[in-house]
Amino acid sequence: MTARRLGVIGTFVWDRIHGRDPAAPVVEEWGGITYALGGLDAALSDAWEIVPLVKVGEDLAREARTFLGTLRHLAPDAAPIVVPFPNNRVSLRYLDSARRTEVLSGGIPGWSWLGLKPLLAGLDALYINLISGWELDLETALLIRQQFSGPIYLDLHSLLLARQADGLRTPRHLSAEEIVGWCRTADLLQVNEDELALLAADPLALAATAMAHGVRALTVTLGARGAVYVAAPGFDVLADRANSNAQGGAVRTALVPAIPVLDNGELDPTGCGDVFGATYFSRLLAGDRISDAMQVAQSAAARNVRHRGATGLAHHLRGELGLQ
Repeated sequence: MTARRLGVIGTFVWDRIHGRDPAAPVVEEWGGITYALGGLDAALSDAWEIVPLVKVGEDLAREARTFLGTLRHLAPDAAPIVVPFPNNRVSLRYLDSARRTEVLSGGIPGWSWLGLKPLLAGLDALYINLISGWELDLETALLIRQQFSGPIYLDLHSLLLARQADGLRTPRHLSAEEIVGWCRTADLLQVNEDELALLAADPLALAATAMAHGVRALTVTLGARGAVYVAAPGFDVLADRANSNAQGGAVRTALVPAIPVLDNGELDPTGCGDVFGATYFSRLLAGDRISDAMQVAQSAAARNVRHRGATGLAHHLRGELGLQ
């Protein structure tokens, strides 16, 4: 049987992670889209293969190829797209178990529609994580939605971050028109609690806007408190995508608690939201109901905090490294 193809849009990032303990060594590891790729590789069924539509700077091209070579679900024809720019690098300094500062260097450019359009042929679903915040502009994202019929998962991520002259990432607001526009680009939308605060007063306020413009389910990750979802009337599995909301009715919302993790000071929360979203979408693609898919995603996020970086992450999430 021919495998179904999941396209992944994001950016490779090399992380320098400074933990809460200033005496602890700095961790240098792959970050950015590699957390989502690890989550997808661990959670996708064997019916799916991963097609990264991911650019990497020529300075880290060899390392990116090595990372992709560890993924079991990588499509046979997949390869990083090498560009003649320095790869994105981020310095992360954690202030507590969730809050951090982020300084970005490097210059991987975003996609144009003309460059991306031919790469979408043959894909059955699309996972988009705006790691840098400029992988896609709104016009290109809207063209994808107009011409791609498969389900689209969108994590707004760094779209809600500005980049200062020194590389420091700072929160930024979108205009009302931009919020509506981005809601038109995806079936499933993910933001975290801080990002929500930049977009709307509460999840239901954002959900009302999102579902009026085509989003079938909104997810807000809440860190140690779990995640809340708001689903359109009649939407519970991906097969409901075309017909949900057609008859009107009430939205459905629920909080899915996080899996408790003992914080012994050695945990690394980097990438938890990416692993959560990748796992959640993987299980929806397998036919799971929203609540069941989210339970699996919470388990994956809890396991992620016990692993440093993204190298070997898929093996760890599958429980193959003996780390429970």
